[in-house]
Amino acid sequence: MTEVPVWILIIAAAIIIVLSAIATYYVLELRKVRRNQKQRLAELEAAAHAQRDRVNTSIQIIAKTLLDEGVGLTEASLRIRVLLDSLQVEDPVKQEFVAFYQIADKTSHIPILQDWKQLSRKEKFAFEKEMARVEDEYRDFALDAAKRILGRTF
Repeated sequence: MTEVPVWILIIAAAIIIVLSAIATYYVLELRKVRRNQKQRLAELEAAAHAQRDRVNTSIQIIAKTLLDEGVGLTEASLRIRVLLDSLQVEDPVKQEFVAFYQIADKTSHIPILQDWKQLSRKEKFAFEKEMARVEDEYRDFALDAAKRILGRTF
């Protein structure tokens, strides 16, 4: 059997040590990255939960204000529909509160904010008349839905 020169063994040992050090470095870096990802995920989940709570609170406030007659039925319906959609509620929830969706759909063509301000008096009156007709048609359903929405979390 031939003997392996010592210098080859030393080089082989050095290579093994260097590769082990590199592997250890990358394992430690991977741990750090995973820990940071886990922390970021926890932060994102907390932020999403906080946002969901804010949206739920807004829905409650709008429903309560609607029942107290502090906001119009059309405006409340538009806002509640947008908020429920932002929470990506399931179809059964949408069906339960379909009154808000129907009012919002039937009045979604009516200009708002700056566009409303630019309308003539005659145009505003025509839209107000249309809103009143839709609100009269769905008032009982929407008020019932507003009562049922109170205390709910989506």
